[in-house]
Amino acid sequence: MNRKKFIPRLIAWEITRSCQLNCVHCRAAARFGPYENELTTQEIFRTMENIAGFASPIIILTGGDPLLREDVFEISKYGNGLGFRMVMSPCGKAMNEETVGKMVDSGIKRISISIDGATAESHDTFRQVKGAFEDAMKALDVAVRAGLEFQINTTVTKSNVGELEAILKLASKKGAVGFNPFLLVPTGRGRELRDQEISPREYEKVLNWIYEQRKTTPIQFKPTCAPHYYRIFRQREKQEGRKISADTHGLDAMTKGCMGGQTFAFISHRGKIQICGFLETECGDLRQANYDFKKIWDRSDVFQQMRAWDDYHGRCGYCEYRTVCGGCRARAYATTGDYLAEEPYCIYQPKAKSSHTIAETT
Repeated sequence: MNRKKFIPRLIAWEITRSCQLNCVHCRAAARFGPYENELTTQEIFRTMENIAGFASPIIILTGGDPLLREDVFEISKYGNGLGFRMVMSPCGKAMNEETVGKMVDSGIKRISISIDGATAESHDTFRQVKGAFEDAMKALDVAVRAGLEFQINTTVTKSNVGELEAILKLASKKGAVGFNPFLLVPTGRGRELRDQEISPREYEKVLNWIYEQRKTTPIQFKPTCAPHYYRIFRQREKQEGRKISADTHGLDAMTKGCMGGQTFAFISHRGKIQICGFLETECGDLRQANYDFKKIWDRSDVFQQMRAWDDYHGRCGYCEYRTVCGGCRARAYATTGDYLAEEPYCIYQPKAKSSHTIAETT
């Protein structure tokens, strides 16, 4: 069992599941709502106070569409006052001069907007809402005028993998500070996209392409839900004679693959704690724990399992890159029914079990 001290550095908080879109990949299978028994404003404040007692994470207000919650700016302002870095993941449709102004005034430091196609045709088909691309472009323009940082997120499937370069160029042209391709995890409505998952070898190709693009791309560029990128990153750096250092590689060197239960947690609209939004295995219930997030973080059996990476099953339990990768626990569960199983979309064959070499970390 690893004895390292684990502190949450990033929390994704689904403050509502209501949404105006109907995206084919949605992990929450979100609809317009309303949803019963969502956490109240005061319940959220109590939980935030508990978190502030032992950590100071970035908090992502997400959904659904967080802008459909009337108290979203109160929540943002309260978290900002507690010292959290508050960011938001709106769908873009409800963004205008007024709402973006309120985001800035309430302390939102960055937003993420999802663009899943380089054209209106491909994006709207993915989002299943005509005009979604135009709404997203308008949202980005409003953010630029308000001086609000934004990043672009893209869920990678067979249908848009060929558009990644064009989406990257679009993100840079629109003024994004970052581009984060998300490798599809087949949960929620995403289960219907199993036939749209790119193959393990295509994953490897895409992740190597991302590594290569980092050298010339002026914006922050790294994948999400693709933990084996951090194995590829280290392999390529070693091949090219570069020393892996936080000083020279910034955020790429200071993070790792799957952070669920180690530095990252997800809070659902009803107060259920999970290692991430894509693995619905419950790790605790805020209401039952009297809003003591720290107790759940410290004592959850699932969180403890996430931190014991030597005990992961299959290749992930003895891979020399297990401390910087860890495999996607949600994808393992979606594919095998075992969240400790080896990453099913990684083609890397580790050294022999007996070597148990640990990869260089930062």
